[in-house]
Amino acid sequence: MGKSFTIILILALLFQGCLPRKEDSVTRDLTELSSRDLNDIKEEGVVRVVTNYNSTNYFVYKGTPMGYQLELLQEFSNYMGLKLDVTVNNDLSTNYRNLKTGKVDIIASSLAATLEKNRGIQFSEPHSFSRQVLIQQRYHADNNNQGQRAYNKLIRNQLNLAGQTIYVQKESAYAKRLRNLAQEIGDSINIVEIADYEVEQLIGLVASGEIKYTVCDENLARVNLNYYPNLDVETAISFPQKLSWALRSTSPDLLNVVNNWLISFKKTARYSQIYQKYYLNKRSVHLVDEGFHSIKGGQVSDFDELIKEESNNFDWDWRLIASLIYQESRFLPKVESWAGAQGLMQLMPATANRFGVTNPENPRQNIRGGVEFLRWLDERLKSRVENPEERIKFVLASYNVGLGHVLDAMNLAEKYGKDPLVWENNVDYYLLHKSEPKYFNDPVVKFGYCRGEEPYHYVTEILERYDHYKNVME
Repeated sequence: MGKSFTIILILALLFQGCLPRKEDSVTRDLTELSSRDLNDIKEEGVVRVVTNYNSTNYFVYKGTPMGYQLELLQEFSNYMGLKLDVTVNNDLSTNYRNLKTGKVDIIASSLAATLEKNRGIQFSEPHSFSRQVLIQQRYHADNNNQGQRAYNKLIRNQLNLAGQTIYVQKESAYAKRLRNLAQEIGDSINIVEIADYEVEQLIGLVASGEIKYTVCDENLARVNLNYYPNLDVETAISFPQKLSWALRSTSPDLLNVVNNWLISFKKTARYSQIYQKYYLNKRSVHLVDEGFHSIKGGQVSDFDELIKEESNNFDWDWRLIASLIYQESRFLPKVESWAGAQGLMQLMPATANRFGVTNPENPRQNIRGGVEFLRWLDERLKSRVENPEERIKFVLASYNVGLGHVLDAMNLAEKYGKDPLVWENNVDYYLLHKSEPKYFNDPVVKFGYCRGEEPYHYVTEILERYDHYKNVME
């Protein structure tokens, strides 16, 4: 991180003086605003949101997508009866541009609510409140004294920020607040806006001593004290501020629904539970350091390397296979189902025997056998479903419930005028309803009754989790 940050810093300093003032660039923003609003979103059935990737808002822990913003979004999408399409981008400039052009409907982050209507942006009711605080090193290792702690002189008075260099995320409310603060104290503050680093990355640079100061919301700053105990976050540089989501000014109906929902939801026990989970609970550093946290460790499971190796012989993304394994076993290699399926990929004895798995509890053998089974299913379906992205859904369902039931659902779809080569709202409907006599007794059905609810949700949940893994894992 050190070398890459040095290069970014040099470029930022070189071009900082050449850039127009923020107010000038705002007034010249001629991006055409999308007219997409609530009716368009309901018609599509999908609300598209972007959030930022950090240890509070959005991350993956032990294979499970988590985060304060993610859980709020899930509650909102469930309330609206909409599918949630989450993408992750820590570049605020890109997020604002994608909001205005309609690529996303909501920027779900902790954005300080400001008057941005001249940019086509409006802010929701606050989901929380927080002050902005200065992040500085409380102590560092004293190399002259056998690694003992050397305590730094801390800034406590905002007047002492005069002449200091503070690094903040580009286009963030922190930069705006520091510009206002410079006016208030009647002296200059050297504000370096960094586009390629998110707030928590800058916090990490302060902790390591690569930079001296950054600014952060107090609630997030206190979470990071669990990871960086050498930091100080006690110096406030603002009053408490509203932290909100951002929407287009051309989406008034969506804004109204979001606002009404937030006002009501913040009064519930569920909201209190979510906020406490991510901001008030004392987290153990072990949570991050053990490796299964996408922010610090960059692992989904103990078996990531095995999954990558064994998936080399199959053209599926290893993260998709990891999502399937989580669905099957939660990455527990010795688990056995009521039906006798064993191991990470829950192989039935006949399947394990067919693909040469002599010890289902052996992670490598089990993953290899499971991947071979997936490839076998893929080959059987390739001549029917030529689109590889579409075929994945048929293969996943077959892995769960058996190829015969999926072929039956395809036959039913064709008989009833649906597309037998498209999963969503076509074949999946008939698999879901294959427990009804009308369908399992149909002459085109060869494999009879099927409780289709499980494979229906199985495919959806694996693919949704896979999208999360793609958001945060290479």
